[in-house]
Amino acid sequence: MKKFKKDGIILVIITGIILFLVLKDDFYSIIDLFTHANFIWIFFAFFLQIIYFLFESLAFDQIIKSYDQNHSFFKTFKLNLVTKFFNGITPFSTGGQPMQVYFLKKEGFRVTKATNMIIQNFILYQLSLVSVGTIAISLNFFFHYFDRIPFLRYLVTCGFIINALVMLFSFLVSFSNRFNQRLLQVGIFLGTKVRLIKNREKTEEKWMERCNDFHQGATYIVNHKWLCFKGYLYNVLGLLVYYAIPYFIIKALGFSIPFIPAIVASSYVLIIGSFVPIPGASGGIEYGFLQFFGNFVGGSILSATLLIWRTITYYLPMVVGAIILNLRKD
Repeated sequence: MKKFKKDGIILVIITGIILFLVLKDDFYSIIDLFTHANFIWIFFAFFLQIIYFLFESLAFDQIIKSYDQNHSFFKTFKLNLVTKFFNGITPFSTGGQPMQVYFLKKEGFRVTKATNMIIQNFILYQLSLVSVGTIAISLNFFFHYFDRIPFLRYLVTCGFIINALVMLFSFLVSFSNRFNQRLLQVGIFLGTKVRLIKNREKTEEKWMERCNDFHQGATYIVNHKWLCFKGYLYNVLGLLVYYAIPYFIIKALGFSIPFIPAIVASSYVLIIGSFVPIPGASGGIEYGFLQFFGNFVGGSILSATLLIWRTITYYLPMVVGAIILNLRKD
């Protein structure tokens, strides 16, 4: 809990700094844009965020239902929203998955099964992110949308490589029992050396059993290829919907930009944000957004777009997740 409070304080400070930098020169112009915005398009952008949540929840629900057919989609949707809160206040979005394990355990799933479901969902998401990112990089390579910002293109390449390596590591953890066992043995050996583990044999036996359960669960998912394909497809569709949100926000402010380059820019922003070690990737995401979308609009329009986009896609989901969390009786 102390860690969450510390991350929350860091997030508030960084958010305050970003708001000051964005608003200090164009405050009245941004307010004027807000008051004259077409709120139908703003609502549509918000609606797209809900659609993104639905696709994301459908992908996760496919995996959960492979273990329990009676699990309700509504529970998965709520769990997804609560996850947004914990992801939003922790660096690299690391807080959401442990809480997913906790809540699934409260619903009666074994920790091993819950962990397995979350890893599989994470793999499908990473695969989708890398797939869409590959298409975005290819489009920019052929059509040269962002040749004027080479530094950020290098950051996108680094982020893409990191995400691809994370996906590869997740595959190894999920599907290679030998890799898991070797990794486990090294961890137990180091734990014994620093005296964190007292009974090496008992600990190794317990975790090897869990390792086998984990591998069997991963194999079960692979044997259900249609299930994997649907989960992957839901994630791809969700990302494409999510990437379209800035396009409609700019449209709401009375301007128009090319649709496909806007999708590519959004993809690049998310790839860069995935390796910024600050809650919500704050700072990195905003910088990337301003640089990439600055190719299409500028000044107060760009600043207003950033503020609305960040509110719809980050702050609002985090607040809703916190409310749902506090409504739980436990």
